Amino acid sequence: MSQVSDVSLANQSFGNFRTELNNILGALNSMHSGTSRPSSAVQGTIWLDTTNSGSNSLEIKFFDGSDDISFATVNTSANTINFIDSTVTFDIVNDTSPQLGGDLSLNSNDITGTGNITFTGNATITGNVSASGTISGKKVWESKSSSFTAEAQKRYFVNTSGGVVTATLPASPTIGDEIRFVDANATFDTNNLTVGRNGKPIMGDASDLTVATERASFGLVFYDNTQGWLLMEK
Repeated sequence: MSQVSDVSLANQSFGNFRTELNNILGALNSMHSGTSRPSSAVQGTIWLDTTNSGSNSLEIKFFDGSDDISFATVNTSANTINFIDSTVTFDIVNDTSPQLGGDLSLNSNDITGTGNITFTGNATITGNVSASGTISGKKVWESKSSSFTAEAQKRYFVNTSGGVVTATLPASPTIGDEIRFVDANATFDTNNLTVGRNGKPIMGDASDLTVATERASFGLVFYDNTQGWLLMEK
């Protein structure tokens, strides 16, 4: 316990002054710890209730001028702090619909579990995904009628009825990146689709891919810088 009756310094001899000052500093340094509110408390004082310290539990309280308001408990065994609020709670274990106010950083850690993760929007993953179950979801499809730069993991309906279209592949693909193309208007035979390799081979060949088959539908997956983009169907 480290509490004082007040935190003001009276006129006194140097020896007494030093003693009283050390007592006040000790109280401040220990958050006025004790089993009851310090008698020096005024509105706004925060103090540490050590009543249950034998059970590895400390309680941080705020004195509002008439009552002590508990706003956190400290588990000295688990080294955790649980915040208390009468209207707002955050219990990530038992809360069935927790919400974030911003981005969630994993800080180089993992999310693991045996349940499901469901996205209603888009999910962007820059690392690897592994699962022992099934990963499913709505594929991202876009419609294109003029030349464009394709993006990994996207699928494109390509309309060449107005002329030849060039789809330029990503410049820095990684292994497993996939892209799909579909002849949306059955015009690849008259106005070809050109797939620009953008510095990477296609089927091991350092040439762009020209698609001249009506109703062609195919996918490319990137392997490495030697073989490059490989056809997923033949």
